Amino acid sequence: MALMIKIIENKLLSDHWFVLRKFVFDLQRKDGTPVRQMREVYDRGNGATILLYNSDKNSVVLIRQFRLPTYLNGNPTGMLLETCAGLLDDDSPEECIRREAIEETGYAVGNVEKLFSAYMSPGGVTELVHFFAAEYNDALRDNCGGGIEDEDIEVLELSYPDAMAMVRDGRILDGKTIMLLQQAHIRGWLRE
Repeated sequence: MALMIKIIENKLLSDHWFVLRKFVFDLQRKDGTPVRQMREVYDRGNGATILLYNSDKNSVVLIRQFRLPTYLNGNPTGMLLETCAGLLDDDSPEECIRREAIEETGYAVGNVEKLFSAYMSPGGVTELVHFFAAEYNDALRDNCGGGIEDEDIEVLELSYPDAMAMVRDGRILDGKTIMLLQQAHIRGWLRE
């Protein structure tokens, strides 16, 4: 069933960091009657994320960095453990994730596997995130990672059981990271 939507207002609220717009629209209900709604929509572009895992060592590479929104929402340090990720800019999802992996973690990954794509916060953000995984080993280490420009990223190699324990006890709270760690178990790459 296709929904009928009529945009009544599209107002730019901010284009400082990314684009924030206010939309007023009429959405046709199932019974055919329209309902007027208002939403603010944040367009930050699409992104990609990757789980670097090592089946032999039963380990993963994660990063830790400051995330202001988490600090503003109760994370006392603002530091978040997460998988490597970035915005596509003008790259394909695979080109993006290869670039981000080497910048953030220092690993020049070989074969990458596209797992799926997902809207992470569809109630207010347009971003579609492309999820990848790749095996890493010490021979793929190109540099120490840590990010570029204004990034201050710590690179961590964790055993898979430790990473899953961190999900359970709340030390890992990032949705994309939790999804990728679960995929590693579902697909049989790593063991708890």
